[in-house]
Amino acid sequence: MPVGLLLQLITSSSSLLLSSPLCHSKATLMADSNIVMNGDFSDGLEPWYPNGCQAFVVSSDSSSSSDSGYAVVTNRKETWQGLEQDITAQVSPGVTYTVSACVGVSGPFHESSQVLATVRLERGGSPTEYLFIGKAYASRDEWVDVEGTFSIKNMPDRVVIYLEGPAPGKDLLIRSVTVKDSTFCDDFQEAEENKAASSPMALNIIQNHDFSDGMCSWHSNSCDSFVVGSNECNSESYAVVNNRSETWQGLEQDITDRVSPGYSYKVSASVSVWGPVQRSAQVLATLKLEHQGSDTEFKLIGKTYVSKDTWKTLEGTFVFSGRPDRVVFFLEGPPPGVDLLIKSVTIHCENSNQFERSRDFCSSAPEADHHIFLNSSFSDGLNHWSGRGCNLILHESLADGRILPHSGTCFASATERTHKWSGIEQDVTERVQRKLIYEASSVVRLSHSHHTVQATLYVQYHDQREEYIGISSVEANHDDWVKLKGKFLLNGSPARAVVYIEGPPPGIDVFVDHFEVKPAEKPPPSRRPYIESHVFGMNIVSNSHLTDGSVEGWFPLGDCHLRVGEGSPQILPPLARHSLRTTHEYLSGRYVLATNRSGTWMGPAQMITDKVKLFLTYQVSAWVKVGSGGGLTCPQDVNIALSVDGKWVNGGKVEVKDGDWHEVVGSFRIEKQAREVMLHVQGPSPGVDLMVAGLQIFAVDHKARLSYLRGEADMVRKRNVRLKVTGLDPNELSGATVKIRQTSNSFPLGSCISRSNIDNEDFVEFFLNNFKWAVFGNELKWAWTEPEQGSFNYRDADEMLGFCEMYNIETRGHCIFWEVESAIQPWVQQLSEPELEAAVENRVTDLLTRYNGKFRHYDVNNEMLHGSFYRDRLGFDARAKMFRTAHELDPLATLFLNEYHIEDGFDSRSSPEKYIKLVHKLQKKGAPVGGIGIQGHITSPVGHIVRSALDKLSTLGLPIWFTELDVSSVNEHVRGDDLEVMLWEAFAHPAVEGVMLWGFWELFMSREHAHLVDADGEINEAGKRFLEIKREWLTFVEGVIEDGEGGFGFRGYHGSYVVEVVTSEGKYVKNFLVEKGNCPFDVIIDL
Repeated sequence: MPVGLLLQLITSSSSLLLSSPLCHSKATLMADSNIVMNGDFSDGLEPWYPNGCQAFVVSSDSSSSSDSGYAVVTNRKETWQGLEQDITAQVSPGVTYTVSACVGVSGPFHESSQVLATVRLERGGSPTEYLFIGKAYASRDEWVDVEGTFSIKNMPDRVVIYLEGPAPGKDLLIRSVTVKDSTFCDDFQEAEENKAASSPMALNIIQNHDFSDGMCSWHSNSCDSFVVGSNECNSESYAVVNNRSETWQGLEQDITDRVSPGYSYKVSASVSVWGPVQRSAQVLATLKLEHQGSDTEFKLIGKTYVSKDTWKTLEGTFVFSGRPDRVVFFLEGPPPGVDLLIKSVTIHCENSNQFERSRDFCSSAPEADHHIFLNSSFSDGLNHWSGRGCNLILHESLADGRILPHSGTCFASATERTHKWSGIEQDVTERVQRKLIYEASSVVRLSHSHHTVQATLYVQYHDQREEYIGISSVEANHDDWVKLKGKFLLNGSPARAVVYIEGPPPGIDVFVDHFEVKPAEKPPPSRRPYIESHVFGMNIVSNSHLTDGSVEGWFPLGDCHLRVGEGSPQILPPLARHSLRTTHEYLSGRYVLATNRSGTWMGPAQMITDKVKLFLTYQVSAWVKVGSGGGLTCPQDVNIALSVDGKWVNGGKVEVKDGDWHEVVGSFRIEKQAREVMLHVQGPSPGVDLMVAGLQIFAVDHKARLSYLRGEADMVRKRNVRLKVTGLDPNELSGATVKIRQTSNSFPLGSCISRSNIDNEDFVEFFLNNFKWAVFGNELKWAWTEPEQGSFNYRDADEMLGFCEMYNIETRGHCIFWEVESAIQPWVQQLSEPELEAAVENRVTDLLTRYNGKFRHYDVNNEMLHGSFYRDRLGFDARAKMFRTAHELDPLATLFLNEYHIEDGFDSRSSPEKYIKLVHKLQKKGAPVGGIGIQGHITSPVGHIVRSALDKLSTLGLPIWFTELDVSSVNEHVRGDDLEVMLWEAFAHPAVEGVMLWGFWELFMSREHAHLVDADGEINEAGKRFLEIKREWLTFVEGVIEDGEGGFGFRGYHGSYVVEVVTSEGKYVKNFLVEKGNCPFDVIIDL
């Protein structure tokens, strides 16, 4: 859009923007000590700078001399593009500065947008640092405040403050910016608090609550209304709402700017009715929460029954969460034709001193601490509870007193269960809120046997879409009560929400001692673990080299026998050499031999309890071999394992099928203090001798490898660029400054999303700001699109694909088939061979015909190294045929294999060698394999192990993608370390062409402790590390054109750039793209 036309559009709509008194007066008050120059744009844009975009100042229509106008930041193609100012000379280290900015947004959008205030600290020779100040959510036609503080520990070379955040295509509007030494803010803050506390508005947030100003501030909802003045019988006015043809028609008031999420509000209204009422009529107080892009939410506040000629007081309370675009209070309820009379309405905030005149959605607001379930402990019998496909009975004891309540005096039993999903349930529709985290807990037991018991949330939305959310599960039995506990969150607004307990087969009764649901408490953020007295690279295995010829330090696990043998390799295993960066350490040539093994778990062992440090990642590497005992006829697994307080931990596994020595490699990390840690080697069949040599276990320093990876990435992901500036006089060019900023890296980054995720605007904002690719978690799988034969559900996938197309997000199709039997719907498992063959043909044809050209990639048959359902029933050629048919139907899509445990050494079934063999076998059958998918569900990753797998797979000459990457640690800093390892290993390898995360939002990931963003939208330490890595993958260069030829060279990452050339005559801004390639890239910048 031409700037002139855009200016005309914004100027013509500027009268619609709210000239927020709070925002304006605050800026005025703080202006005297404002360290930002031209904070109100009275001098145009000087000295402000648009970062990779364009900006101009719109003059105000206000007659006030102090209201100079506002800045418009336009042509924004990235979320970080905005307006910045260098404040280096005005700030000092150790001082806390208070920031306040009055901002808005504009553009062809309706949903609210996040605006961020950020400080950039630039230091020569070090990565740029970013300090988050604060954020606010702005909608069109309103001004909001972005507020926060920042402090600098050590003075950098350059300090820049800037505003950023709205989605690309949205204009950022800025009315004022102030930055003050916080010591000057105390008096202002106290004055504001006193003003709010003394304001009459703080007592009642309803405007014109008694209709003394007629219908001012009120709106009749699809009906008529008027005010009846005082008379002899009544000294007060009241409103009459008539011509009502629906029960929901009534009187409403927008209270958006006067309420805040998380606070409890008390409502009181004096109401009556008039008209054809037999006895009494119901009057309801309701809260309407409008969210752009998702369903409107209605919350019942309270109700009463009133007769003609009487006034009744309707009372209730409400709390809401999230950031709705509009909050409306209204009164409704009487039958059509009956007039609603309203004398007065009051709404008071029950939290003291929490009245907010602006839409300050405070993330730290206290949530209501109330239980969502009613009668949680059955003290009121079975009131509020019902049976879902079963009957409910209340017991004080069972089995002649052998089964007693776990707590309290009674427990409930779900009996005569007809399905696995049958159980006790409670409808919580009116008591749950979207985007609020809830914790469900119960104590359960079974009548007999032992089975998994699960708490589930069933949700039906207003568009009839249904969703089942697993909350938690536990193995329950007959003998003891066990605790069932988990969390859940609703992204959208439900028409119906029910929590229930399910799981065991029909015929098994489920006993429930209590069952409660309440808002969850947020745990404190992680601190980086302090690890005392550790040495990276030091082997913690005793007598690993067996130098003296004895097995001292080792003991046999089980009845096997141990002795020392000779003839093993005399050099370290390859991956141990690489990680330790040594070529000169030699082994003794001796090994531990375990004989007389009568169980697979038997082998050499030793205790390492005191040698293992919490939160350190340990690499495992050893030479292993098997003997010929036990009638050896098939390959054998050898596993390095740990027993941590009795729990098995995998340290690496390899398949051995000949008489040679093989390297077994893996890793582990312990995150909870253990009483006992035992190392042992196991795996081969009983009777088979086991040999182990040169076992190494050592802590790995992933930071030490990063400098190497940065160098590799420099070669793989960067290119020499030569800018040639033309169109200007050579004299003007000489000495001109050049500022080059990369706006996006072309290396694909994506994430898994689900249908419910796109109902959460906070999730959507983070996703759109950080990813260019998407993969659907379940919605494209066959079990989802055709759960019952002939019953299709493409609605979710259609809506998600529409979302991606709207925002230009590329998509991967996951997956056409899934080879693992447990993932296949029952009706498919029951088909005969001819029926199955026809069903497979129909599935691939229906899917790829429907979505022809929509998905860039397809995972054709998921996890073929771990499953064999289709191969066993239809033959191996059926696998190749799936690829051939998919290619015929959508020849532009790249067809992938997809597997897990490829890159970590944990699974002998899915080694890189076996993956390569599978690809070759498919290709020989004519399968057009286009890419290699590594899922990347990894634990305690080690860079050298990952790199080794990538190097092996790269020999196929096919693009490699990490398709489902996630890492898990209870500590957010350690989780960030793991993510850093994986992202840099992928980015630095030439064969890797993209990375997909398997989610990032808490409660919406397949693994615990893997999220980057907490459920309430706060970015945790792992998420911050992710953003830091993304920023490091951008190139920023500044310099001077030293001659009149206009030449300037640099080396930068592939992707999109903006260049600013400043000469003695003016400033010029141009965009350009650096494409992949090895030779220098010439860019002509014609000014």
